[in-house]
Amino acid sequence: MERAALAGAAEALNLQKKSATQRVRQKLFALASDFTAAATWSLIDAGQLDGAGKHLDRALTLAGMAQDAEMTMQVWNLRAMLARQQGEYAEAVAAAQAAQMTTVARRSPFHASLAHARTAVGHAHQGDRQAALRSLGRAEDALGKADMATPRPTWIAFYGPAELHSLTATIRDVLGEPAEAEAASYRALAALPKTLRRNRAWITARLALSQLHQGDVEEACTTSGDVFTIMNGGPLPGRMRRLLGDFQRDLITTAPSSRIAQEWADRYRTEWSTP
Repeated sequence: MERAALAGAAEALNLQKKSATQRVRQKLFALASDFTAAATWSLIDAGQLDGAGKHLDRALTLAGMAQDAEMTMQVWNLRAMLARQQGEYAEAVAAAQAAQMTTVARRSPFHASLAHARTAVGHAHQGDRQAALRSLGRAEDALGKADMATPRPTWIAFYGPAELHSLTATIRDVLGEPAEAEAASYRALAALPKTLRRNRAWITARLALSQLHQGDVEEACTTSGDVFTIMNGGPLPGRMRRLLGDFQRDLITTAPSSRIAQEWADRYRTEWSTP
């Protein structure tokens, strides 16, 4: 996917060599930015973070040349995600706050909601409960004001009530509130369209973590096993493998000598750890 996306970006930029109006040139720059952002996402999803920052820098430059606020916000959103996965939580917050300041986020409650939610995730990982919940509240308020029937660009089409509940589950669990995280995960699963299999598997893995963090080891192991059932033999993205790795680590910490923990490791180690 990375190679295909970068090829698309290169093709869009090659068209710049032909005679075109300024408006068409800006559209081509925006298209190249979109393709480059897609290449970045493919690396983030695969858990291959080393080259993602370079692509983001390029995508942001192209978005600036396009004078396209939509593309600019997409890049800042990805920057916040990448920084969080790299453990650079201050940068994650700063990137999410930059997303809030884009023209499209100031005009669209839907976009603003996502930017506030990303900010909340960053604050939670910094251990700032008050700031995290304040940003989360703003995300909820903004989404409540959004017209959900309005067509959205492809890059942000994933967002909505289910995704906000999913991010809420992450935030609450990171803040040490696993019961609230479990409830949010159930709300996310209830709101999620049935066609989004990978999203369902991800939320299920987060649900298992929240159950484990409440000491419900057997229930958590059963729930985490559902991830593999949902994926139905399909390859697990790198991000999901890392999340399941977190589950196994916490499972060993919670129940180091448990038969259930050993059985989980014996049954699923190959499935979750193989690229």
